[in-house]
Amino acid sequence: MKLNKYLSLGLIGISLGFASCADDFLTAEDKQYVDKEVITELLENDPTFIDSYVSGIWSWMSTYGTTSTSHDDFSVMSVLHGCDMQTEDMTMYYFSWFGYDYGFENRSHDYRRTNVNWTTFYTMINKANEIIDFFPEEPEDPALRGALGNAYAVRAYSYLYLIQLFQDPTVGDENNRVLATDSLGVPIVASSSDGYTTEEADELQGRNTVAKVFEVIESDITKAIGLLEGYARPSKNYIDKSVAQGIAARYYLLKQDWTNAAEMAKNARAEYPIMSGTAETNGIRDGFMDVTNSEWMWGFDHSSETQTTYASFFSHISNLAPGYSGIEYTGRGVDARLFSKMSVNDYRRAYWYRDGEGNTQSTAVGEATATAHLLPWAMLKFGWNGDWTMDYLYMRAAEMVLIEAEAYAQQGNTAQAATVLGELMAQRDPSWSQANATVEDVYLQRRLELIGEGFGYFDLKRLNKGVDRNYEGSNHMAGYKFVVPQDSVCWTYQIPQREMQENSHIAADQQNP
Repeated sequence: MKLNKYLSLGLIGISLGFASCADDFLTAEDKQYVDKEVITELLENDPTFIDSYVSGIWSWMSTYGTTSTSHDDFSVMSVLHGCDMQTEDMTMYYFSWFGYDYGFENRSHDYRRTNVNWTTFYTMINKANEIIDFFPEEPEDPALRGALGNAYAVRAYSYLYLIQLFQDPTVGDENNRVLATDSLGVPIVASSSDGYTTEEADELQGRNTVAKVFEVIESDITKAIGLLEGYARPSKNYIDKSVAQGIAARYYLLKQDWTNAAEMAKNARAEYPIMSGTAETNGIRDGFMDVTNSEWMWGFDHSSETQTTYASFFSHISNLAPGYSGIEYTGRGVDARLFSKMSVNDYRRAYWYRDGEGNTQSTAVGEATATAHLLPWAMLKFGWNGDWTMDYLYMRAAEMVLIEAEAYAQQGNTAQAATVLGELMAQRDPSWSQANATVEDVYLQRRLELIGEGFGYFDLKRLNKGVDRNYEGSNHMAGYKFVVPQDSVCWTYQIPQREMQENSHIAADQQNP
């Protein structure tokens, strides 16, 4: 392991008191002194003003430079990509950005990745609280209910990631995982509308138990689903009821509440058809870069004003885009052993470049500009549209199919699991015809289907699996063909150093090992 690490170049940007997240937002402290009658009048006269607060969340989720000016710091997608590199499914060709993540060397309290992870989601929570603070009572206006529902959903979404990044919320072996209810979780930042006393809100700023964090997640996402009933969102940047149900499905899967996980996932995907395995529009060959894809449930629609060029997800993951992967050839590939587990009839083989196999990829996603530079196993799943406005994907229907199928398999109902999984496989592998699907069957399809979308690390923790890159024929980079057992401390990030120093509610001995 290398000793020289890059440290965070910027400050965390929040402490868990009342800290401003952006100059154009009221802080929670400011709003303590805003008269309730003034707020009521604002909401009555122009309820649309609240939308600037909601859209501010989506801007933050796609921004560049949450804690630094480094090109591996671009909010949510940089968190997810850093986590994906901590698996055996994705490879690097040469060491570059995200290399320390690939080497499981980026979890220390004074490193940039830890700061980015923490700041990204706590800023989202603070922004959500700014909205929730406006509503001591549930509004009746549909637009206001939608805004409040989005805020609660974002808060649940953020805590769901934080509890997995900064703690292992389950314990036990691979065959018997239970919730680590009493383990130290993460701080909870209360809104003035949450009903806590000052003393209670103050106490929540420490490391709450996993059970308490789960309680907050479940309460928030339940409120969100109710508030978003009948809400028509202006674009897929926003969260509607289906997306809130999708967040709930993720939560219940982690909680091992299989019945609710299956139900929420089924309801969430009801209006979203599974994209074709062959088509280049609304299909797996379209480059995963357009939020208008009919299977996409939630994403961010980039424009020329919002795109961040080299400091972006596509710069690092797309071998077809002229970014760090495409031009400097530090690109991303697929693990050879995972690729070998895929049927020869699987349409997803087009996700990767295999010279001599006759794989094709639409020129619409950039093959004409990059094929000459592609290396074996190169990732082709994520494309290039010519102007860096490729959209960010946060949720799609295929994931919901996989959650529903796993929930049935976890209950031993492997026949029903196969039926549900078959809905996806009909568009992925025409030769797939299993009558039963086990948890491992579903997990394999999760790896193949969702690779690069930010699920691998979280699945490994949730299912108590380690990483083994040290096998015969491994195509991982030299020096990175190692084993990381499932009980390694490498799977959990430390609390950022500044938080430990400035949050008096977290004792020194409560730092993660």
